[in-house]
Amino acid sequence: MENKRKWRWGVNRWFVFASMALAIVGASIFPAISPHIQVAPEALTEHPLFTLPVIGGFIPTNTLVAVLLVDVILIAMALLVRKATRSGEMVPKGVSGAVEALIEGLYNLTESTAGKWAKSIFPWFATITLMVLFANWLELIPGVDSIGIVHQTEHGYPLIQLSQGIAAIVRGEALHGEAFNIIPYVRVPSTDLNFTVSLAIISVVMTQVIGLRAQGPRYLSKFFNVTTLFKKPGLGLMDLLVSILELISEFSKVLSFSFRLFGNIFAGSVLLFLVGSILPAGAVWIQSGILLFEFFIGLIQAVVFGMLTMVFMSMATHGHGDEEHAE
Repeated sequence: MENKRKWRWGVNRWFVFASMALAIVGASIFPAISPHIQVAPEALTEHPLFTLPVIGGFIPTNTLVAVLLVDVILIAMALLVRKATRSGEMVPKGVSGAVEALIEGLYNLTESTAGKWAKSIFPWFATITLMVLFANWLELIPGVDSIGIVHQTEHGYPLIQLSQGIAAIVRGEALHGEAFNIIPYVRVPSTDLNFTVSLAIISVVMTQVIGLRAQGPRYLSKFFNVTTLFKKPGLGLMDLLVSILELISEFSKVLSFSFRLFGNIFAGSVLLFLVGSILPAGAVWIQSGILLFEFFIGLIQAVVFGMLTMVFMSMATHGHGDEEHAE
């Protein structure tokens, strides 16, 4: 009989208490810094790394670094699943098993909604969902939004080495009497409108592409319907106005997609900053409750973004008024 590994509360609780004690000691040694809240992503270099024609100079930002980090995580997960499937294991275990179960659940959900178009819609649905999920969960990793370059602000001094900033923080004083803030090396991508708007544009554009593939040129009548304008002028005019409203609604989807995700995650980051800066050293562990809350908010927002994308793509495969059901 195989023995299952159980949570050893009598032993593991001391690890929990030790972590809480270390957090209290660390908060006592390193005084809290007033948070610097900025909507736009911060640049990590003063000068462009290189210049591209038409586009101009390329200056890396901390949200771009975070997106690359998320890409690395997703690629590593894909390689783990690939390795597990090639090893001949009937039931993958560990991370690969969890990822396979998640992907299978997402595909079954897509198939039940989109029918025969599931294979075309699923890659977009799964990719966007996983991308947004891990982008949101980056704020749960220690060091994200908190470790970076110390920047003096009053007289526009150049960026200062991190070691100097840490020494000043330990002493509880500002550098040379000047105000400063920290530009994090990694910032949650979902707090950058460039990221959320880009995903929203991809979602909406690919919805139109899938609609054209499924219905052909007839799909365009959804946005400019003149088929009944001359046969039934009264009703035809109403159909034309409704189709124009459909066109406007497609543009509004970009705004609703991007600002819903941005607003929820940015508000969560601000909440973490404020709670971490006002809590006394003895109660710093309370912030763990906020992190648990943000865990579920990040999960919900990723599922909402992905589900809406999948539903809109599925609706685009059916013409207005079609009575056919998905196969």
